[in-house]
Amino acid sequence: MDFDVKDLSLAEKGRLRIEWAGKEMPVLKLIKERFLKEKPLKGMRLAACLHVTSETANLMDTLAGGGAEVMICASNPLSTQDDVAASLVTHFNIPTFAIKGEDNETYYNHLNRVLDLKPHMTMDDGADMVSAIHKTRQELLEGIIGGTEETTTGVIRLKAMAKEGVLKYPIIAVNDAMTKHFFDNRYGTGQSTLDGILRATNILIAGKNFVVCGYGWCGKGLAMRAKGMGARVIVTEINPLCALEATMDGFDVMPILDAASVGHIFVTVTGDINVIDAEHFGVMMDGAIVANSGHFNAELNINALEVMAASKRQIREFMEEYTLSNGGRRIYLLGEGRLVNLAAAEGHPAAVMDMSFANQALSAEYMIKECKNLQKNVYTIPEHMDMEIARLKLDSMGIKIDTLTQEQERYLVSWQEGT
Repeated sequence: MDFDVKDLSLAEKGRLRIEWAGKEMPVLKLIKERFLKEKPLKGMRLAACLHVTSETANLMDTLAGGGAEVMICASNPLSTQDDVAASLVTHFNIPTFAIKGEDNETYYNHLNRVLDLKPHMTMDDGADMVSAIHKTRQELLEGIIGGTEETTTGVIRLKAMAKEGVLKYPIIAVNDAMTKHFFDNRYGTGQSTLDGILRATNILIAGKNFVVCGYGWCGKGLAMRAKGMGARVIVTEINPLCALEATMDGFDVMPILDAASVGHIFVTVTGDINVIDAEHFGVMMDGAIVANSGHFNAELNINALEVMAASKRQIREFMEEYTLSNGGRRIYLLGEGRLVNLAAAEGHPAAVMDMSFANQALSAEYMIKECKNLQKNVYTIPEHMDMEIARLKLDSMGIKIDTLTQEQERYLVSWQEGT
């Protein structure tokens, strides 16, 4: 079996972590049990470009249980858990190409080695795989029936491709499922981003001015959790509705340039480029901490920070100190500007990834059934799948809800009854 991981001797440690994560993923477990019986993915070659974590390993096991031939590479150079990658190879017989800290050349080499599988389906986190296929591996397009995409950033890229008419196969936007962005983006990102910041810095959050750049679902979760730890939260936005919502939620809202001079901690969660730029670094106070929890480190203009710095040194693991030429102020960059929740911590808790990866598994099954009826576009997960995942999650938590009576159902579809 072809693979490239850091150290196979880490496999047993990884197996235990995968097992522990699996205990928090009951919905995916139910899907796996059905997949093992029905084999809905039989004969499918599936290439995955995802964060190689203990939760992802449970998804790969589920897809393989459904009959798919699976290969996986990392979707970010710093998000791989090396022991999990080793276990995927050793215990699950899944070809894995991922090493934490791999350079850019290795990252794309790994991606292309997975694409050598000649997949029928892609499973992406950030759209790097889809982009590579369209740019440099177009010979693969004829055999691909469709794909899935898990992140806000990736969906933005893919919708841009579809709008320009260059997307060559249908994609299901797993990110847009309510059981994904309501929970994974909000509760997962909120908790895991703070986890990453705390592991990298060991600072007290209470009393700090905590600047959240972007008030989408990830920003909402992060602001909520930072407030809960005693921070004064400042939100920056470009969308008037999101800015209004942040204001109504009790947060200070201001332009990023104003926030830059008063913030102690900055986190970007926008999906855009250069959200924190040279002019913002230039007015930050001494000791400002800067991190990113969006998919790409392009949200921070790190090149500009490098130019502005007279010196740079590693203070702690996943923390670099930049001393600026102008005034000697120090700015601390976490996790090389990559997703701090995965670079410095372990990513989202398994309980929320349970729903996200249930969406991935069911979307793969749906794509096989419906690919002939889909155009070369980006699709939202069907509502019935979303609701079924929510129902299964509630069942796993021992929570029961009401159902409509026949009288109530008739009322909701009638127009005749009024005041």
